[in-house]
Amino acid sequence: MIQTTRLDNGITILSEHIPYVQSVAMGIWYGVGSREEDDRIHGISHVIEHMMFKGTERRNAYEIALEIDFVGGVLNAFTDKEHTCYYARVLGEHLPVASDVLSDITMNSLYDAGELDREKGVILEEIKRYEDSPDELVHDLFVQNLFSNHPIGRSVIGTPATVSALKREDILEYTEHFYRPNRCYVVTAGCAKHEDVVRLFEKTLGTAQGSTTPMVTSDVRPTNGEFRVERPTEQVHFCLGSAGPSHYDDDKYPLAVMDAALGSGMSSRLFQEVRERRGLAYSIGSYPHSYREGGFFAIYAGTSPDKLDEVLSVCRKECDDVRANGIREDELIRAKNQMKGALLLSLESMSNRMTRLAKSQLYFDRVIPIEEIVGKVEAVTNDDIIRVAGRVLDPDVMNLTMIGPEHRNGSTNA
Repeated sequence: MIQTTRLDNGITILSEHIPYVQSVAMGIWYGVGSREEDDRIHGISHVIEHMMFKGTERRNAYEIALEIDFVGGVLNAFTDKEHTCYYARVLGEHLPVASDVLSDITMNSLYDAGELDREKGVILEEIKRYEDSPDELVHDLFVQNLFSNHPIGRSVIGTPATVSALKREDILEYTEHFYRPNRCYVVTAGCAKHEDVVRLFEKTLGTAQGSTTPMVTSDVRPTNGEFRVERPTEQVHFCLGSAGPSHYDDDKYPLAVMDAALGSGMSSRLFQEVRERRGLAYSIGSYPHSYREGGFFAIYAGTSPDKLDEVLSVCRKECDDVRANGIREDELIRAKNQMKGALLLSLESMSNRMTRLAKSQLYFDRVIPIEEIVGKVEAVTNDDIIRVAGRVLDPDVMNLTMIGPEHRNGSTNA
């Protein structure tokens, strides 16, 4: 059963009671991420996420980690473009411990200047590791290039220059403005009862005060073209794609079905043609992603430089075929079953349940029932797929971003 309570100060508490499990996943979510930053403080949301674990008025960094480890739980966090989450997974009997630790770090972190200097060094190493992983980096660069004129194009991790320049005062100002009750959501899934969750977090978070403005949105003006970063890698890693539907656009459902048939999974067209039949790549696939104002669809592959043209040719040929004809009836049935199966299987994880509830509440101010999602997937027709494919697979609007060793005519160094 899913229940919602809004505290007097504006914090939303959302829980799903699953009585037959022994664990609970809980997260304190804030509706703020890298898109709220400007060029001077690029990366600050991610830095704050790190700093939340570096000491409070009651616990030092070691004690924060020890307290959850001591009860056999997991404590972590992540930052995205539009939200930040601090989460824990514990046995139900340790709900009070986990809720207290999560509340303490999000309410009472000291942001000590010495700890900040040390943690910036850690993040700079994280950036270096990311730069050394072209198969990960290319996705970020693709979004940056596609949305170069919009805040959702801003990367989460920041740059060495902006991270190095951040000061304690910047963090205090940023958290004072954005980490407010009206952007705070406490979400749990598992054996915890709603009344227990409300009682615990009302005690620890109920005194938080203040509010901030809603997230500012603006029109998306995607950029198309070809972008290349030259690196002495063994493979060329690329993302080929375009802008797509937002969270609020029901075209995301036919896009997801199209994605399942075109490039998601081992039975998809791209996997079968590029890897199985031609042996051109180890990694090949596609995926959609949505934000508030828009989203994107991308095909990713990593291949040898001498095979790049052939891989791109196959990808474009398959895109053209879907754009003109849609997908076969058997592909449509398989894609829908694949989506429904993945959705329902994901519900066996309390962490996935917690995340689904949180994102639904963040974007829609309600929890979208599973039955509603399945119904919209089932309603997708081949005509819907042709219409959406015409929107996202048009070669005139597609963006190609590459990382690799070989310069090709017509490409732009980035």
